[in-house]
Amino acid sequence: MQNALLIGLSRQMTLERQMDVIANNVANANTNGFKADHSLFEEFLNSNAREDNFIGADRRVSYVQDRGTFRDIGQGPMEPTNNPLDMAIDGSAYFVVQANGGERFTRDGKFSLNATGQLVTSDGNLVLGTGGPITFQPTDHDINVAPDGTVTVLEGTAKTDSIRGKIRMASFDDPAKLTKLGANLYAVGSAVPQADTKSTVRQGYVEKSNVNAVGEMSRMVEVMRSYTAIANLLQQQSDLHKSAIEKLADVPA
Repeated sequence: MQNALLIGLSRQMTLERQMDVIANNVANANTNGFKADHSLFEEFLNSNAREDNFIGADRRVSYVQDRGTFRDIGQGPMEPTNNPLDMAIDGSAYFVVQANGGERFTRDGKFSLNATGQLVTSDGNLVLGTGGPITFQPTDHDINVAPDGTVTVLEGTAKTDSIRGKIRMASFDDPAKLTKLGANLYAVGSAVPQADTKSTVRQGYVEKSNVNAVGEMSRMVEVMRSYTAIANLLQQQSDLHKSAIEKLADVPA
């Protein structure tokens, strides 16, 4: 295959995977606590097709290769909900939840109570406190969450606060090492969790996605245009090759 075709096809393959990443970001632009992904590219050099009787060294052909993605761990905007069970973390920490497979981590603080009075995520995973799941009594009211995560309530006709637990928050030296599992959950991966003492909890707020929808749509249009331009280039190369073969066939013997 000609080098021009190989270069064009390699670029189209990376553009297709980049489009998948962008489309996933756009689809999660309104997902609470979602962190945007971005593609990483690098140049891949390889020698072109060659014959041993060429004079001088062959020039190397430059391909493009997507070597992976990186996660934007920047904090998303805070949106007030006035729901006392909604919580957002102001800082770099993550909520710790109990899901299938063990402890998982999330920035989505859209919480509620299950049938047994336990604090759970929107998918039903238990929200963990420093002493385990946080459970409320049927007579609890006036739920308050302090900036340090301490959850207090007024029970029945009592005039003094009762503590129901303390929201557990974990931080990581390198959050990029967390493994994304889907459903807004992360596994520890190669990262090392540690108790967070710097981040604070904001009650009655949820953290929105940090996806810049306008920027992602602009990138999507750019990728589509690039893909189309390369497709046109490949078509021109194919037509040129076809024309050359036809003219060579017309040369008298």
